[in-house]
Amino acid sequence: MPFIKIYIHLVFSTLERKPFLNSKELRITVWKHIKQNASEKGIFIDMVNGYSDHCHCLISLSSNQNIEKVAQLIKGESSFWINKNNLTVDKFHWQDEYFAVSISESMIDQVRNYIINQEKHHLKKTFSQEYLEFIEKYNFQNSEK
Repeated sequence: MPFIKIYIHLVFSTLERKPFLNSKELRITVWKHIKQNASEKGIFIDMVNGYSDHCHCLISLSSNQNIEKVAQLIKGESSFWINKNNLTVDKFHWQDEYFAVSISESMIDQVRNYIINQEKHHLKKTFSQEYLEFIEKYNFQNSEK
């Protein structure tokens, strides 16, 4: 049995960054569902939270998982579940793109704290601003230029 500890900070937004998840109660419901469903599929989500137009997950990958498949399972199933249960007025979609960065063991608590404090964080900064900071911080090519 391999011993693997690979943490990934996964961030994805709603389609066109629409504030579909516009109430705290709805977000709590969706985050709980994402974590529970992921667990049932063998995906370990250490932490999940977000705001009205995006989601952050701290994930630990196992030896048979890759980021693309995990992101697809989380996003696809949660989108289906939100729509099946009519949790939003308009049809819900996640955007195709996402961020995924590796997190070192020494940074886990800092990332958990960042994810936990999304409500407070987004009183000061929009997801668009956060998006641009991620692009710059992790040297991703900005596709919006």
